[in-house]
Amino acid sequence: MVKTKKKITKKKNDDKEIINKKISKNEKKVNQECFSSFEVVVIIVISIIFGSVLGSIITINSGLKKSYSDSVDEIVNTYNNIKEKYYKDIDDKELLNAAVRGMVSSLDDPHTVYMSEDEAYEFNQSIEGSYDGIGATIGEVDEDIVVVDIFKNSPSDKAGLKINDVIRKVNNKVVKGKSLDEIVELIKANKTVTFEVERGGKTKSIKIKTGKVEIPSVSSQVIQESGKKIGLISIDTFALNTYKQFKSELKNIEKKNIDSLIIDVRDNSGGYLDQVDKILSLFVSKKKVIYQIETKGKIKKYFSTGNGKRNYKVAVLINGESASASEILAVAMKESYGAYLVGVKTYGKGTVQEEYNLSSGASFKYTTEKWLTPKGKSIDGKGITPDKIVELNDTYYETGKIEDDNQLQEAIKMLIKK
Repeated sequence: MVKTKKKITKKKNDDKEIINKKISKNEKKVNQECFSSFEVVVIIVISIIFGSVLGSIITINSGLKKSYSDSVDEIVNTYNNIKEKYYKDIDDKELLNAAVRGMVSSLDDPHTVYMSEDEAYEFNQSIEGSYDGIGATIGEVDEDIVVVDIFKNSPSDKAGLKINDVIRKVNNKVVKGKSLDEIVELIKANKTVTFEVERGGKTKSIKIKTGKVEIPSVSSQVIQESGKKIGLISIDTFALNTYKQFKSELKNIEKKNIDSLIIDVRDNSGGYLDQVDKILSLFVSKKKVIYQIETKGKIKKYFSTGNGKRNYKVAVLINGESASASEILAVAMKESYGAYLVGVKTYGKGTVQEEYNLSSGASFKYTTEKWLTPKGKSIDGKGITPDKIVELNDTYYETGKIEDDNQLQEAIKMLIKK
């Protein structure tokens, strides 16, 4: 896999997710004695839709309530009728996916969604934090295809591909005139990719063998202002390896004796809840609540597992695209650590989703819980209002320079002043 350059945008993304747990179809056990393979899959899906607990064993037996039995019969009979009497050939996989898609879409919840096999694959790669590919980001610059980023220790990095290399050929095929999507497909077509690139006026041939690439979701730097050292850590998403990356970046900037810290979760639409748990526990002392979970009217408090050794000032940058897990981090840092929030009101997603994987490769995410702030407040549909409201300067969208980032600059002023 190769990435194309992501542009800074103001467009709202409705796919705001906390993925608390991924459940594979293989983790479920079903009595298959009296059912076809198709019927078993449908029964599994129906059982989950109508209230089964994820991770439990689902059993189909003669003690089923009539409503369950009738539902199964109707779906199976519909399937059999279509297969036997429809005048065209039917793809079993497509028919099953359509049935699941229909059930999922009937639920009154914008965060419960069906994903096709390709959509599920792309989603899981991004949220798992790694993928098989070359570890490079390409973009179009002045009508040339240029390498704009290289992931550290990736196959591209090890093979000697460099940022600003101009790609002329991929596997002996000229890329000029092709779209980025077409070039990505050329790169993905083989396990070994040969690039012809132009660098410093000279042409070089670079062969890259695809491999496991860790996606960086965390970056950091130290900003010096008015004699103070302010750490800045940006979190793009909460993938399975985000905590490990965050802890490493935090350790590196703390070695430089920072006086305070800014955590940037702008445009971060969420991810795995356990990663937020671990990051919050680096700051919040034990016995302090970091969030609460409400399930069918019952509320459970979740506490930090940390030692609370850090006592420097923290500000968290938020915006309208900060959602779900990002909102948990921001409000917990405010209510349980005393951090300042800077930016604009967050998205307002106070629910938790789980993902169920179908045998077809497709999957669906559905809402299982609501989460509350450490003080027991719901932000669902409301968002979190920052301590200091600052609309982002349009210039920053064009330049990307930190001096043009007025939200960041305001956070720096707050930390220095207080």
